[in-house]
Amino acid sequence: KPGGIIALLDETCMLRNSNHEIFAEKLYQKFKDNPHFSRPKFSRSDFTIHHYAGNVTYQTDLFLDKNIDYAVNEHQDLLHASTCPFVSSLFPPSEESTKSSKSTKFTSIGSSFKQQLQGLLETLSGTEPHYMRCIKPNNVLKPAIFENSNVLQQLRCGGVLEAIRISCLGYPTRRTFEEFVDRFSVLRPEVLGLRYDEVTATNMLLEKVNLTGYQIGKTKVFLRAGQMAELDARRTEVLSYSASKIQRKVRSFLARRNFIQLRMSSVQLQAMCRGQIARHYYEDLRRKAASLKIQTYYRMHFARKNYKDLYSASTTIQSALRGMAARNEFHFRQQTKAAVTIQSCCRSDLASSRYMGLKKAAITTQCAWRGRLARRELRKLKMAAKESGALQAAKNKLEKQVEELTWRLQLEKRMRTDMEEAKTQENKKLQQQLQELQFQSKETKDILRREQENAKTALEKAALVPEIQVDTTHVDKLTAENENLKTLVVSLETKIDETEQKFEEMKKAREELLKKATDAESKINGLTNTMLSFQEKLTNMEAENQLLRQQALLHSRLKTISENTSPKSNSTNGSPLHVEQMTPHGTPRAPKDYGNFAHPRASFSERQHESVDALINCVTENIGFSEGKPVAAITIYKCLVHWKIFETEKTSVFDRLIQIFGSAMQES
Repeated sequence: KPGGIIALLDETCMLRNSNHEIFAEKLYQKFKDNPHFSRPKFSRSDFTIHHYAGNVTYQTDLFLDKNIDYAVNEHQDLLHASTCPFVSSLFPPSEESTKSSKSTKFTSIGSSFKQQLQGLLETLSGTEPHYMRCIKPNNVLKPAIFENSNVLQQLRCGGVLEAIRISCLGYPTRRTFEEFVDRFSVLRPEVLGLRYDEVTATNMLLEKVNLTGYQIGKTKVFLRAGQMAELDARRTEVLSYSASKIQRKVRSFLARRNFIQLRMSSVQLQAMCRGQIARHYYEDLRRKAASLKIQTYYRMHFARKNYKDLYSASTTIQSALRGMAARNEFHFRQQTKAAVTIQSCCRSDLASSRYMGLKKAAITTQCAWRGRLARRELRKLKMAAKESGALQAAKNKLEKQVEELTWRLQLEKRMRTDMEEAKTQENKKLQQQLQELQFQSKETKDILRREQENAKTALEKAALVPEIQVDTTHVDKLTAENENLKTLVVSLETKIDETEQKFEEMKKAREELLKKATDAESKINGLTNTMLSFQEKLTNMEAENQLLRQQALLHSRLKTISENTSPKSNSTNGSPLHVEQMTPHGTPRAPKDYGNFAHPRASFSERQHESVDALINCVTENIGFSEGKPVAAITIYKCLVHWKIFETEKTSVFDRLIQIFGSAMQES
């Protein structure tokens, strides 16, 4: 441009007394805001230009001298007119030489460089250039040596990498519509029809692949970098899939044809083999049927003959055996019935006798000891009924005794359960022994019956066949065994009778022990009832004592107030002042007439005890119902509400009622 670096260089060269520092200052002032121009930090006359291939720093020391050192026009014309073609080509005729030689216009190397550059741009714009780059693989100029860093530096300085980047940013791949459709029509075969033109077919193919960023021109399609490779990859996929599909169809056709041929031949072979096998099988069946028919007739004749012989002998034997079996069965049922009755009696008697033998002494001693303790405690309670402290101690002792009694009852129950378990085990053992004895007796009877049958059969055979001599020794042995078995049966029957007697004795002892246990339980229930009544009396006494103390305190306070209000009257009469006695704790002592309040309160407590006893007697009796409601339950509830028993913290009325209900349920 007119205001560029070359124009400033020519302008500086035309001025006198100019040097490279002046040229550098002009550049700094004019191009300080240009992004492609910069000034080095540690130099006064250098400048840096930011080319697209990289930054280049220039030194302006000899710029002016080299720019003025130009060739004279006459010299150029002379050398151009040389007969040597090489020399004449080096100095072509310039435009300034064609003009008048008298012109005094300033010329420089920079201006000629601009003209040459402009001519190059014009030729480039009028043609389609193809750039060639020569790259040296190494600096030694020898084969088989490749320097990576040197080659990369040459590509970067030559602008090849930048040119590639710029082409990638644009549309490096360009194809005509016809070539594009012809190559990629396999992606969508329907575009080959006549109803689609080349542009629509190209758009359909690109939409099928889902590409973005492409451009459609008038005659060509412009693709981004890498899109052509993607299209080729999709094309190879479609072609490989189509090839595999064709191969699959061809292989299936060939395999099917071979299979049909093999199947036809195998069917024919199978038909022949099966026919031969069926003929042999039919012949075997005929032979088997004939042999079976012969066997059936022969067996039928032989079986009929044997049957007639056996029938005549079995009818005579069965008539005798059935009578004997019926008699034996009748005797056996009588024996089993007697054994069952004996077992039931023996089991109960054995269990009761053992249990009662163990518990008899313990229950009698416990009952006597408990009665003695209860009578002793009753005497103590009667002696200490007037003092509240003694009553409290008696109450505690009674509670401990009640706890001990309950604990002992639980122990007795556990011991009873243990004894019952032991009885059940003994009963099981006795049952097993009886069953074994019965089984032995049954076996002996069966052996006797079998021996008798064998003897009878032997005698019958001897009678039927007189020629056979009878072995008398064998018969004697059988009779001796029968007698031994009879003695065993008799001994077993005696053992069974003895076990029945033991069982009856144990049953009687068990009943006696049960009676004694029930009596002891009734005595214990009576003692617990008395204990509960004593507890209720103690609680009532404590309540009365509290009321009496409160009344005594109120009475003493009223006396002190009256004495404080009337001191003059006491002084005039000459009577001494009443000094109230105090306890060590600071509370006033009870007055002398403290015991006078006890008599009416005691009568009230007695009346309350009488009413509670009447209520409990009412519960024990069967009063019945009134209008579908139980009379006893209604009276109990109203009495308890009237006595305010629900508001007290502790009372024995509920315990007595619950105990009465439990004992009534046990009796029922």
